[in-house]
Order: sequence, then C-alpha cells, then structure tokens
Amino acid sequence: MDAKQATRGQRYFCLQPSEMAVFRAASQIFAAYVSSGKVTEADKSDYYKIAVRDAMKIGAIVEKNIQSDEELPGRSG
Repeated sequence: MDAKQATRGQRYFCLQPSEMAVFRAASQIFAAYVSSGKVTEADKSDYYKIAVRDAMKIGAIVEKNIQSDEELPGRSG
C-alpha cells in the first residue's frame, strides 16, 4: 500500500487489487460487527484488526479451494 501526504493532514492511499479486495471484505465484516452492537468506541481499533484478519482467512480458504480460469491447466491469462 502506498500512503502519501496529499495535503496538510490528509493521506492518499493507493491500494493494489488484492489489497482492495481485502479492504472491501473487511469493511463489510466490520460493518456487520458494528450493526450487531459488538463494537464500542473503546475497542473499535481491535475490531478493525479482527475484520482484516477474518477477511484474509476467508480469502485464503477461497484461494485454497477454488481455481480461477487462469489457474486451470492449459489456460493462459
């Protein structure tokens, strides 16, 4: 991830496609934790980390169990 100072106090993030996929999944997971009432202001940053960890675990399971078209024998991307 490339984080650059855009202007005073603002950050610019340029996420790679795989990072963006994890970000999107983690955001949805975090939102579910919030809507279920599990997240408090005191433990919000813990739940950010938990959501990212959960998204990465799900991604690893998908990668292990599903072959994309490019991964099939005789196919080239």
